[in-house]
Amino acid sequence: MDAYVDFQGVWLAYNDELLKQGHFAVEDLSLTMRQGEFVAIVGPSGCGKSTFMKLTTGLKMPSKGSVTIAGAPVTGPLKITGMAFQAPSLLPWRTTVDNVLLPLEIVEPYRSSFKAKRAEYEAKARALLQSVGLGGYEDKFPWQLSGGMQQRASICRALIHEPQMLLLDEPFGALDAFTREELWCALRDLQAARGFNVILVTHDLREAVFLADTVYVMSKSPGRILARREIDMPRPRDLEVTYTSEFTAVVHELRGHIGALRKPTTLGTPVEIAQ
Repeated sequence: MDAYVDFQGVWLAYNDELLKQGHFAVEDLSLTMRQGEFVAIVGPSGCGKSTFMKLTTGLKMPSKGSVTIAGAPVTGPLKITGMAFQAPSLLPWRTTVDNVLLPLEIVEPYRSSFKAKRAEYEAKARALLQSVGLGGYEDKFPWQLSGGMQQRASICRALIHEPQMLLLDEPFGALDAFTREELWCALRDLQAARGFNVILVTHDLREAVFLADTVYVMSKSPGRILARREIDMPRPRDLEVTYTSEFTAVVHELRGHIGALRKPTTLGTPVEIAQ
């Protein structure tokens, strides 16, 4: 099967001066992602995880190498992606459902038909909110919601235009452990039902192993892919799996790579961690 996301030898310097000096934010990133796959990117702070997201969305162009998504070279910002971040950033003067509808008001092809199809779009937004446990809160304002509820609404907003790929940058990092695990399960169920690709940037190794099909470990800056780990535990995964020795062993394997110094032996093909 052809790769849905394909990074081939991607290097990025943030400006021409840094490029001349040979100072790169990420170096020689090569990876592929199949249709419907859930990928997690982990690594120390400043390793280039967020830079990877910008390259994937077309917000940044590689200094060297190529990025191809859905069979087409990335040449600018993509409309097929949705994004959610650590801060939900809901507009406080809009209700929850109106916050979710916001992308349809500003992005074509929905924008031109928004007024005519408002009722249809709103019904869709309400159904999406109900699917993540926000039934009854659709007409509340953000300040009336807990942090976890706001993040659920933020993910719904990222999905309302039915993107082919969801990019999540530390989306659960500010939440308490119990709420975080609830949202893991909500995301798990949404992705299973809709089949969209997910790229999750996280510092939480348990989160990465629980949610992802494949985990990539990035080195300290400049970011390189140090290791690739397929998570072969069956789906759907319940939270009970996080207490098993199999799960814990994978987390420990990944932890051993975080912050690893780049050595000559790591500069070639990413390590395939033993299954």
